[in-house]
Amino acid sequence: MTTADVVIIGGGIVGSSVAYHLAAAGCTNVLVIEREKQQGLGSTGKSMGGVRAQFGTDVNIRMSLHSIPFLRDFEQIMGRPSGYRGHGYVFVATSERHREYLRSNIERQRQAGLAGVELLAAEDVVQMAPHLRADDIVGGSFCPTDGFVDPYLVMTGFMERAVELGARLWRAVEVTGIEREGDRVAGVETTGGRVATRMLVNAAGAWAAGVAGLAGVVLPVVPLRRMLVPTEPFPGFPERLPMTIDMGTGFHFRREGLGLLLAWADPQETPGFQTNFDPEFVEKILTRAVERVPAFERLEVNPKRGWAGLYEVTPDHHAILGPAPGVAGFYLANGFSGHGVMHSPATGRVLADWILHGEPRLLDARPLGAGRFAEGRLLEESAVL
Repeated sequence: MTTADVVIIGGGIVGSSVAYHLAAAGCTNVLVIEREKQQGLGSTGKSMGGVRAQFGTDVNIRMSLHSIPFLRDFEQIMGRPSGYRGHGYVFVATSERHREYLRSNIERQRQAGLAGVELLAAEDVVQMAPHLRADDIVGGSFCPTDGFVDPYLVMTGFMERAVELGARLWRAVEVTGIEREGDRVAGVETTGGRVATRMLVNAAGAWAAGVAGLAGVVLPVVPLRRMLVPTEPFPGFPERLPMTIDMGTGFHFRREGLGLLLAWADPQETPGFQTNFDPEFVEKILTRAVERVPAFERLEVNPKRGWAGLYEVTPDHHAILGPAPGVAGFYLANGFSGHGVMHSPATGRVLADWILHGEPRLLDARPLGAGRFAEGRLLEESAVL
């Protein structure tokens, strides 16, 4: 029988970060169980890779304030690249309501310690992004430290370093049961045998609710398909093009190689494990793209290059972090609603602190506790892409 001080279910970017932070803190008897033959086949490998601190709640802002510098300095810390590019995010406001929302968020972001974020007048947005249709733009916001990373590089960097420090990774092994002794974790049953442990982390991404159910825990996390469309090479746009978000429609895009990567949340999507790319989505997203950037009429897109991934969504679009209610030794790192990659450094540190010290020392992550749903303490974050 295998034993481990901590077992982590899920070897994506979140599980990998938790493993690294535990091992770096001296807890090296860590076992990560990944059901696929290789890492990154779930949500991590399908991510757009955006990182930003322009959020509307204190806890999300503070998660970013730790995570973005960590990703920027990843190679210095981990000895491996993250692919971080600080090209910035520009939010484009097309109504006074949007502009006031950005103004309020910037005040909160600055109070939390975010430097460099600025509220833009309409002419500033047009100067920064002259390719946009500007007749309805009333302003915007920009933060130069926002940008992008390579999610696969970050994930493998965390895991490789964790293994170097003593952690173990099982691939192609599925957890089939969670054992309890009374109200606490005693072990897990897997297709590779039983593992005895008193500490268990659910980092199963879009499949987190099913894993929690093995321990008798109800977790309000559902999978929701998001599709991304890369374009063929499109000259004439700057190399340091910021992630640009049209707040009117939610359409956003960034540079991807010689072309662009287009994203938009289709409101007609319903929860479920659909991971196929729908070719009809191309016409939907190009309609929004041309509305905001007239030059995109010339975009060439091969639908066969599009892909779909799964968001793991909670009712308030905030993560669930910390101890699971009613099961001692069971910890949750779930429901990131599209923010798992960008917040993975903070998540790993917060979970490691909770496991090793009984509290989240990095920042006050208690508002993200699972109990908020039953207690009616839902958070409000409308800056969800």
